[in-house]
Formats: sequence, structure tokens, C-alpha cells
Amino acid sequence: MRLRHVRFRFALLFLALLLSTACGESSPTPAPDTVSDDLGRTVTVASPVQRTVSLAPNLTEIAVAAGAGSTLAAVTTSGDFPPPVDTLPHVSALPVDFEAVAAHDPGLIVATDQINAPKDAETFDALGLPVYFFSFATLADIPAAIRTMGRLVGTEATARDSAAALERAIDTLRARTAPIPEDERPRVLVLVGDETLYSFGQGSYVHTLVDLAGGRSITASMESRAPTLSAEYVLTQKPDVILGLWGTDYDPDRLLSLHPTWDVVPAVQNDRVYSLPAALFARPGPRVLQGARQLARRLHPARVPPQTATALSSFSPTTPASSP
Repeated sequence: MRLRHVRFRFALLFLALLLSTACGESSPTPAPDTVSDDLGRTVTVASPVQRTVSLAPNLTEIAVAAGAGSTLAAVTTSGDFPPPVDTLPHVSALPVDFEAVAAHDPGLIVATDQINAPKDAETFDALGLPVYFFSFATLADIPAAIRTMGRLVGTEATARDSAAALERAIDTLRARTAPIPEDERPRVLVLVGDETLYSFGQGSYVHTLVDLAGGRSITASMESRAPTLSAEYVLTQKPDVILGLWGTDYDPDRLLSLHPTWDVVPAVQNDRVYSLPAALFARPGPRVLQGARQLARRLHPARVPPQTATALSSFSPTTPASSP
């Protein structure tokens, strides 16, 4: 009897040990991760993120570069690159359609203070939806954002590789332009509008792009982050180069027809009015390297040979999530 009793107790202990081990090997529900975004806000994100909504086109590109394209459930109405995202549902970001965003049941919303109003975070908080704000003041913030996106969504390895590839490409271009003496660097005016002269002021990554291309941005010290310039300002500053973000088919003669007094501006006199697609300069994402390369070729054709590879050659877009 005593032996049977001992055997019975041993069987119970063995069963309890098996149950304990099984429970220990099961995957516990991950605890929410609390992080600080670029605005200094505390954001709690439950990992792993299954569904992401992007409220800025550059963040859509960054998400894909980070290997998080498969989590994209919806993108902003201006999100059109890379091609797989144009099949996704689109939501308004200006102004934000909060109901439409919430309908996609996002585990994470990504936004940027270059486009989205920080006060919108209060509404998302009230809805119980985590929103992470990115900010871009320098070129280095772009690969940093790729790494951050990977950490938020759980694709760290892919994000690290993509960010490193972008940094290597930037370093390659910088190695060609860094030795250019200051007096050989043209004074560059970057314009978003040709009639109303929208430009970039303090705190914009655009100035570091111009520097990477071997130029000097003349609006870098302006206090306003998004200044509207006067025609007289351009006459006074006399830029050597005017770079418009109006696409490759832009006719420089249009600029002179809009501002006839600019015929004395060196950029106009010397036929150094250039135009590039806005997405290659005005979207702080991986493709800005293409914009910097193209500008560098125009500023210093002898130093920067044509590049046949694109800035995204190292990145492989992933399949976006299907819509609900």
C-alpha cells in the first residue's frame, strides 16, 4: 500500500512538472512597449504590430524600406510609391479622417510633423490608437527613421540592412563632394512653387541634401521652417542655381515669364535653373539620395559621373497587408 501511495504521488508530481514545462514553453502575450517619439511624446505600442496606417507618403516608403510593407493596411491619399501601395486603401491626412483611420484597426499609426498636426495625437489617444510622430531635420534622420520603424513593427534585421545600405550610398556620394572647396560650391535656392515662392528654412533636411550635392542652400538660416519668399529676396540674394521641385518636364522660361526682373539673377543668366520631381527632394525618405545625386551631377558634372543605379536598388518592397 505504501509503495502504491508513493508511486501515485510521484505520478502527480511528474504530471505537474509536465504541465509547468508546457506552460513555460508557450509563447506569452508580449507586453506593450513604451517608447518616446521624435516630439518627445510617450507612445505605447503592443508588439508585434500587425496593421499599420501611414499618414505621410515618405513614411510609407520608409515602412517598405524597413521591411514593414506587409503591415500596411492603409496609406495617405498622396501615397503612391512604391507601386504595391497604390492598391491599398487610402485615407485623408489633411485633414485627418479619424473615422476612416480607426476603421482599419491599426496597431500603429505613423505620422510626421512636416505634414501632420501634432495636436491630432490627442484625438488618436482618445480613440486608444497609438500614433508615433517622426521628424526630419537632417539627412541622417532618414536612415534613423528606417531603423526606428523596424523596431516599432518588429522587422529590425531588414531595417538595419536597408538603413546601412542607404548610409553607404550616401557616404559614396559624400566622398565625391566633400573635398569641393567652399568657393566652388554654388549658392542654391530650392523652390517648391514657381509663382508663389515656397521654400525651406531652418530645421529642414533639404539643406543637408544640397550640401551633400556640393552646394550651399541660401535659405538655411531663415527662421521660418517653410518661408514664402519675395521676388525681391531672390534679386537680392542672387543665387547661382535655382532648383525647382516641378518635375523633369518643367520649362525654365516659365520662371522668367513669371518674374521678368530675374533676368539679372546669375542662375537665370547662366541657364542654371533646374527642376526635379518633388518626391526626390520634398519627401524625406530613401529616394532623396536620387535627388541629391541628380543635383550633384548638375552642380559638379566633372566630379560626379552619371549614376545608373537608383537609390532604392538595395530595397525590396514587401507585399502590403490586404484591406479589411
